[in-house]
Amino acid sequence: MEELTPAQDEKELAEQARIRREKLQKLAAEGNDPYKKTKYDVTSDSAAVKGNFGAFEGKEVSVAGRLMSRRIMGKASFSHISDRYGQLQIYVTRQDVGEDVYTAYKKDYDIGDIVGVRGYVFRTQTGEISVHATHLEMLSKALLPLPEKYNGLQNVDMKYRLRHVDLIMNQDVRETFYKRAVIVRSIREFLDGKGFYEAETPILVPLEIGADARPFKTHHNALDFDMFLRIETELYLKRLIVGGFEKVYEMGRIFRNEGMDAKHNPEFTSVEIYQAYVDYRAVMDLVEELYRYVAQRACGTLKICYQGVELDLSHWEKLTMTEAVAKYSGVDFSALDESGALAAAKAHGVAVEKGKESKGHILAAFFDAFVEDKLIQPTFIYEYPVEISPLAKRKPDDPTMTERFEYFMMGMEMGNAFSELNDPIDQEARMSAQAAAKRAAGANAEVDEDFIDALNHGMPPTGGLGLGVDRLVMLLTDSASIRDVLLFPTMKPKK
Repeated sequence: MEELTPAQDEKELAEQARIRREKLQKLAAEGNDPYKKTKYDVTSDSAAVKGNFGAFEGKEVSVAGRLMSRRIMGKASFSHISDRYGQLQIYVTRQDVGEDVYTAYKKDYDIGDIVGVRGYVFRTQTGEISVHATHLEMLSKALLPLPEKYNGLQNVDMKYRLRHVDLIMNQDVRETFYKRAVIVRSIREFLDGKGFYEAETPILVPLEIGADARPFKTHHNALDFDMFLRIETELYLKRLIVGGFEKVYEMGRIFRNEGMDAKHNPEFTSVEIYQAYVDYRAVMDLVEELYRYVAQRACGTLKICYQGVELDLSHWEKLTMTEAVAKYSGVDFSALDESGALAAAKAHGVAVEKGKESKGHILAAFFDAFVEDKLIQPTFIYEYPVEISPLAKRKPDDPTMTERFEYFMMGMEMGNAFSELNDPIDQEARMSAQAAAKRAAGANAEVDEDFIDALNHGMPPTGGLGLGVDRLVMLLTDSASIRDVLLFPTMKPKK
């Protein structure tokens, strides 16, 4: 069995590349330059042949894929090729493909080359479904070697930098991204089936506005002014609610110029959903229904395993933020005033940031310190302080709190929702306060006067939701890091 030798250093890698280039030159000199091939007639694939052997046995098929192994046995050899569905064994003999082709196959073909195979389907004496080749040709020459077969691409940093190699070597990685496609498609199916309109809003925006996050900055040369990559889609989608789109959503890339860890990447995919004439409680119901639909489509069950923990998506706990803090810290904020909240923070070692000494800010700090990482099973946390919810509607019976919820699993925040603020006077005041705080921190923040103008034209009561698609994919593919579900995560450039 021919196996790849891992490149121990740059010198060995260069030597292997040199040998492969010489083989390419030889093939080209013989009139067999593989890069001149423009097409290959593929009639079947590994999944079809192996999954329906009875229909294919003895029939001719034409398959193509990457050469992954080779076992030379004189006048006959076995190889495996890999296509999008998996691997398929091929049986190559000198008698059937011809002397010249068989010699080239032994001497000029390498692991990693793309090949086309035509032949008939049979089962070997060991029981493996295979294709007995009658025609073999190289469709592309791999000039760099693959990692060693059994160890694969082990360096985590290189797995993300060389995702193409990671996908070649690891079928389970490909399956993760196939499942991601199912998840994304299922979200759209669910929302479209509910009558939502999918919108596309600007990625380049003129103001440093919106969510409490730092944006990426760029410059528009023709108009000669600075612009920013969006940090949310909310304000444009709400304009559409004002304009009469009563159910609207957008799925797309969001950009935040912040830190990176297992749960955060500077660019990520979100879905924001807005529905007129409903409140945040109706959005809770929508979240549960959406998760059930997507999990059933992607996993076939509502009980999923994530990092060794079984999660039940058919059952969701609901707690106010005050109730959750009392449950996990023992401090009942409903019985405290601002001075009592400050004293509780000091007694429990909860840091209070300068300028955030209000009871609402301290409640949020307690939640971060004592609660979030305890929320393993699906849990809604609702009624957030107004200080940390500038776009949410106040509770009618308690104006210090808002009609807002977030939901959590495995200690991760998975989504954020409001009864949307539609009072233009209150909204302008909150945005002005938010912009002032950002300017005090060094940001060039402004109030989006166009959005305020839209609210002044009247927005109906609206429920809104934003959820992270990448974290949902992590959950349903049992992936520990967000980088495992992004094909090309952000990486620090190599020197």
